[in-house]
Amino acid sequence: MGDSLSLWNLVMNASWIGKLVMFSLLLISIMSWIIIVQKWIVLSDAEKEVFGFEKRFWSGMDLSQLYRDGSSKQKNNTSVIGMETLFRSGFKEFTRLRQQPGIESDAVMEGAQRSMRVALAREEKVLEKNLPILATVASISVYLGLFGTVWGIMNTFVSLAGQSQASIAVVAPGIAEALLATEMGLFAAIPAAIGYNRYASKVDTVIHSYETFMDEFSSILHRQAHTKRVQE
Repeated sequence: MGDSLSLWNLVMNASWIGKLVMFSLLLISIMSWIIIVQKWIVLSDAEKEVFGFEKRFWSGMDLSQLYRDGSSKQKNNTSVIGMETLFRSGFKEFTRLRQQPGIESDAVMEGAQRSMRVALAREEKVLEKNLPILATVASISVYLGLFGTVWGIMNTFVSLAGQSQASIAVVAPGIAEALLATEMGLFAAIPAAIGYNRYASKVDTVIHSYETFMDEFSSILHRQAHTKRVQE
């Protein structure tokens, strides 16, 4: 009986619905682990970028030079992400508008802030990409596994109805199939739930850093815009 209850035999001897449930859970689990690894890479890069760019930004470096450094990185096919993208969007629009004759300082600031908000929305989209999938996996995997459990137990009772005498040999395969479906459902759901909660928290932290930087950078640009206007 031990050989008949091996993992492979349980899967191969399961009903077609049981096999479909197990195969679906396996695919869902693989997909969620791929997303978990991808999000770890993306969010780790974002956190490092926040720390590195803030260090350069507050080092006293000239803002024009900081912008040119970013342009040089792009020319060398080095990606510019996160907080530096917000800075470049705001500074580029601020410089462009300020060079236009007759434009008010408030209009310059409004344009720079609008440009940064658009860049922020794009960065949020990148950071949050695929997170809803993890939440969905965490929600449905348990129910899908439960469906497989109920189906396996139901088949067990059906097989018992055709037996004159119940025995472990008759009951065990169906119960084992049912428990395997439960186990696979939990195996898919638990990592997805942990990954979603962990990464959602990280995304909120990074986005908060972006928003704080936008406020601080806007204050700097505001002083520059109005200082220039007073001098004129």
